[in-house]
Amino acid sequence: MRHSIYIIAFLLITTFGTNMKAQTSENQKTLRYLALGDSYTIGESVAESERWPVYLAARLASEGMSIESPKIIAKTGWRTDQLQEAIESDPQARGDWDLVSLLIGVNNQYQGKTVESYEIEFNRLVQMALKLAGGDAKKVFIVSIPDYGKTPFGASKEAKIEKELKAYNKVNKAIAKKYNIQYFNITPISAKAKNDPELVADDTLHPSGKMYKAWVDMMFNKVLKMVK
Repeated sequence: MRHSIYIIAFLLITTFGTNMKAQTSENQKTLRYLALGDSYTIGESVAESERWPVYLAARLASEGMSIESPKIIAKTGWRTDQLQEAIESDPQARGDWDLVSLLIGVNNQYQGKTVESYEIEFNRLVQMALKLAGGDAKKVFIVSIPDYGKTPFGASKEAKIEKELKAYNKVNKAIAKKYNIQYFNITPISAKAKNDPELVADDTLHPSGKMYKAWVDMMFNKVLKMVK
């Protein structure tokens, strides 16, 4: 009799657990991810599937997360002020997002804009990103600017580019700390392009899919914790 009771209890617990898992799966929220940036975010010269925000979303999905295709507001050549204008004019950017990333600044440097103006404009973009994330800093992350001086395109000005981008990245890292936002320093990964041609796209300037994968591999575990 007691043995029968244990069997019935086990079956009830097992059935309850299975039903709970199914219910959790059915009720799982579908995440919305907004990626803000420039050529690095839109993935200039790589296939759409190799763009790092798209690859990041695919990795999250592979871990059982329900996530929409990323909404990307980014364009090759954009500076901080141009990204701000694009966000303000895009009605699809409104509303609360579960994840927001920001990588911007290389074109400010390339076009000779001052670090001081970058600081003001980047700070404003971070405030916008926070607002888009419903004011939750835990839903936002910032990515450092890659060092394109290590590519064939930038090799002739390698030292100058490295020095100037260090100043830019010092600013965006400090602002990330100011708002208690997760910061990913992918710049050392980008520097490996100097000795590994496979990390550079065919245009000799932008990262290849292989490099973007390395970025995502580096940040993935922390991003996964952000959305769980």
